[in-house]
Order: sequence, then C-alpha cells, then structure tokens
Amino acid sequence: METTNQTGSVSEFVLLGLSAHPKLEKTFFVLILLMYLVILLGNGVLILVTLLDSHLHTPMYFFLGNLSFLDICYTTSSVPLILDSFLIPRKTISFSGCAVQMFLSFAMGATECVLLSMMAFDRYVAICNPLRYPVVMSKAAYMPMAVISWAAGSAASMVQTSLAMRLPFCGDNVINHFTCEILAVLKLACADISINVISMGVTNVIFLGIPVLFISFSYVFILATILRIPSTEGRKKAFSTCSAHLTVVIVFYRTILFMYGKPKSKDPLGADKQDLADKLISLFYGVVTPMLNPIIYSLRNKDVKAAVRNLVVFQKHVTQ
Repeated sequence: METTNQTGSVSEFVLLGLSAHPKLEKTFFVLILLMYLVILLGNGVLILVTLLDSHLHTPMYFFLGNLSFLDICYTTSSVPLILDSFLIPRKTISFSGCAVQMFLSFAMGATECVLLSMMAFDRYVAICNPLRYPVVMSKAAYMPMAVISWAAGSAASMVQTSLAMRLPFCGDNVINHFTCEILAVLKLACADISINVISMGVTNVIFLGIPVLFISFSYVFILATILRIPSTEGRKKAFSTCSAHLTVVIVFYRTILFMYGKPKSKDPLGADKQDLADKLISLFYGVVTPMLNPIIYSLRNKDVKAAVRNLVVFQKHVTQ
C-alpha cells in the first residue's frame, strides 16, 4: 500500500469497503445500482413537477425541490465510487479526489440538516400563523433561506475538509470505509487531531443539535395548534400537510443518531462485526434515505401525486 515521501503525505488512499466480504460485494452492487437509479428517477421527477406545475410554486415545494436536488448531489458524490469499489479488486482514490468527495458528502449532509429545519419553519408558519404565511414566507424570504442552507453546509464542509486534509498521513493509507468518510480518514492521521475533534463537536452541535431542537419545538407548536382544531377533518387536513416532512426528518435523524450514537464494541470479534454493521448503516444513510424521500412525499402528499399523474398523462399525449 503506497505511501509516498518522508514528509508524511500520501498520494492516494485505499478504500477497504467490503473487500473482506467478496460475496456481499456482488449482491450490494446490484442493490445499490438499482437504488441509485430509483433515486435519480424519483427525485428527478419531483424536481420536474415542482418546476412545471404552477400549483406547486409555493415555499414548501420550493424547499422540496431543493431537497430532491440535494439528494441527487449527495448520492452522486459517493454512489459511483461505491459501485466502482465493488468491481475493482484494489480500490484506490487520489488524495485530491478524496478531498473533493469528502467535501461534497459533508456539504450535502450539513445542508440537509439546515434545509429540514427551514422546511419545519415553513410548516410552523403555515399551520400556526396561516394568515401571516404569505407575508412571512414570501419569495424574498424563502429564497434566501435556501441559499443560507446551501452556504452554511458548504462553509462547514470547507472548514472540516481543510482541517482533515492538511494533517500528515505517514502510516497506513487504508480507509476502512466505502468512501472518504471524514471520521475514517482522521483515524489514519499521524498527528494530534484534537482540533479536528473539537471542531467536529462544534459543527455537530450547530448542524445536528440546533436543527433537531428547532424542528422539535416547531412540531410541538404545530401539534398543539392541530389539536385545537375542532373538526376531525380539519385536523387530518392540517396534519397531512406536514406528515411527509416529519417522516423524512425521523428517518434522516434516526439514521444519523444510530450511526454516531451507539457504543463501540471492545471485543475484537465484536469490533469486526461492528465495522461491517457501520459500513452497511452508512449505505442506508447514503442510499436508502434519499430513495425514500420522493416515495414518502409522493404517497403522503395529494398535490405531488396529482402533479405526477398530470405529468404522466402529458407524457402519454406527447408520445402518441
């Protein structure tokens, strides 16, 4: 495994992936490829209908279009690399390629955290202050909110990627992961990473802790408002407007908390099993969650279902 000069730098990294489980590689290649195609199709259709259907030109669907585009970008930054690793015996990635992939993945993940909280605020205003909704969530408000989400995620990723890739890597250059996941890369550094750990902790508080609290408080007020609606039909209608977003939030944050919040095994055999479990969970976060988002919104949102049906009908008329 190649390490280069004596200054502690490396020219490439070796991605371990599922090399120790060759039978699983073939199975997961097919599964991940199919899921990636569903992600491109599902999120692509959502972006298309939010652009073409005038009924969906609202803040909620604007944010949904951003979420779909983000999911496509996130998976495209990692899935082709993962698929390639399943086919090549020795999976390598250049130092610069690793930095780019790390930046894109981290940026998309951080952006999604902020974007989901923006979407929660949109639902809060729509349900708790419906008369003020057109003013509070005007185009002059929701456009900058989306820009801030993307800018904040990109800035955080730039800081974390810069801090990680400036470290010396003078030992093993094998990354025990499918991609250049930042925590897996930091384990290879042969220098003090306390600054990285502190910086990651601060970033986690800002991009995980604060959005979770914000979303939680938003839904406390939303549920309190819904319960005060006198009619059952009114309560159902109000809850249906935010149920898809709430489901996406639960899936997204449950996966992250399970990935980074569970205790580490001290038993060597247990550690090996945990490494495999961690990798498979990262696949769930990286592939299954973006695949579920358009499905959830399509099944739980009448406007999206109607827009998709209209798009299908239009396509049939065009092809005939």
